[in-house]
Amino acid sequence: MDNIFTQLESILEQRKSVGADNSYVSSLYKKGTDEILKKIGEESAEVIMAVKDDVESKIIYEVADLWFHTLVLLRHKDIEVAKIEQELSRRFGLSGLTEKANRNK
Repeated sequence: MDNIFTQLESILEQRKSVGADNSYVSSLYKKGTDEILKKIGEESAEVIMAVKDDVESKIIYEVADLWFHTLVLLRHKDIEVAKIEQELSRRFGLSGLTEKANRNK
């Protein structure tokens, strides 16, 4: 069985062909990248506020919203979840300091 990110990716791709009046995601796609980025910014702020409130259920809820809208952005840009997984796998076991130093080369 596919993981939840792969399942969501498939559904989000399907929303590209649905009318904006019938789908929240489709309406975001129609509004474009700037609107999707605005939602990601809002959700990021809500994660910060939830962490400051130190309520685990709020943190989980808001992180789920942030991840969802990030997945919307990836589909909008035709970037597959697998590519993000590959990048994370590449970094696995690599010191964050080493990875950051390698970026600057």
